[in-house]
Formats: sequence, structure tokens, C-alpha cells
Amino acid sequence: MSIRLRLAYAADIDAMGSLIFEHGPNQWNYLPPAQVNAHLQAVASGEVDAMLADTGSELLGFVSYCLSSDFARYQPLERINNPQAYICEAVTARQVAGQGLGSRLLMAAIDALAEQGVKDIYIERHEENAASAGMMRKAGFNEIDCFDDKARRPNGSGRTSVCCIRL
Repeated sequence: MSIRLRLAYAADIDAMGSLIFEHGPNQWNYLPPAQVNAHLQAVASGEVDAMLADTGSELLGFVSYCLSSDFARYQPLERINNPQAYICEAVTARQVAGQGLGSRLLMAAIDALAEQGVKDIYIERHEENAASAGMMRKAGFNEIDCFDDKARRPNGSGRTSVCCIRL
């Protein structure tokens, strides 16, 4: 199976929604439908970018990302003026889970953000989500914080890990 990575277009939004709602839910992920749908509409409008993995006929995964200053509190003083970004969603279809596709998508998103001049990229996950932790480590992210977040993380420890890669 040949998998290509490419940027998302507005025409991809329905397939992206189907993928994330079918393959994204688990005890660790926070996926409120209204917020996810609004996020996908932001991809359609160009406010958010997404890197997709497909076979030409089947969507197998995507990573969405945007410029953001929401993590400025984590910026070292010497990097405070660096452009920052946030990796919003990362999902792969179950049939390709564990094959490195999520890491490939993350690395492609990192490359796209680096081309835009971004120097600091943040991503979050449930503290106990081992699959996401491995994918993030493989792409070069390091954990920089972990905090109680029962509203978004009702299972397990109820904590969110913040990870960052500094380019």
C-alpha cells in the first residue's frame, strides 16, 4: 500500500471528521463533537492547517496544527519572541496504528511549520496515553509539564502532559 502525505483541503473535511470520530475515541482522548467540528471548519477556512496521509482513495490519518501563543508561559526568556505553534489533533486509522504513520505525520507537520519560521511547537496528551507518548517522542517532542486536567481527562490520572520541540 502506497501512502502519500499531503496538505488538507476543504474537500477533505468530511473524511477527516469520519476518521477522527471513528478512530480517535478512546479513554485518553478528549474529542467533544462541537469543538472537533469547529476545529475541522477552521481547517476548511484555512485558519488551521493539516497534514494528511492517504492512499489516494482512503484517508489513513492526519495531524492538524496552527500558529499559537497559548503556550507562551513555557517559552524561555531568550525564545519569547520566537514564532510558536500548537499541534491540535493527531489521529491514525486503527489498521495502520503502530506502524509509524503518526510520527511521520508529526514530522511532516514540524517541517511545514519550520518552513513558516516556527521555532517552538507544542502538543498535549493524556499523561497515561502511552501510544501518543511514543509517537511524540519518536517525532522529537519532550515533556515539559504535566498538570491536573479533570475536565478534559476524566480517566486515569486525570492529567495532561505538555510536550514541546524546539527547532
